[in-house]
Amino acid sequence: MRNFSGVGHVYPNSRHDNHRENLYQFSVAKRSELLNVIIPFFRRHALRTSKREDFVKFARCLELMKMDRHRTREGLIEILEIAQTMNRRVPRDDLIRILRGHTPDIRESE
Repeated sequence: MRNFSGVGHVYPNSRHDNHRENLYQFSVAKRSELLNVIIPFFRRHALRTSKREDFVKFARCLELMKMDRHRTREGLIEILEIAQTMNRRVPRDDLIRILRGHTPDIRESE
């Protein structure tokens, strides 16, 4: 993936089960690489799995950040509301705790 895309890093991810092969993790952290390489690639070659909807939401969050919406209270709430609907197997308690810790003036809707 690194050689193909020209971005990101590949890390070995040791296994703790009875399989003999290691897994590898491809990670892209730079916002510019995500916006200019990864997102356009997956828009041209759409995912055919349940992750397709999460990808669309992820791309939307990055586009909002590109517009500096994450620097405003309203934009941050918008991004967090999108993120809250992603990867529904993960509990949202951590997201809510982080939000409260960094934005103590935000109150839950009544």
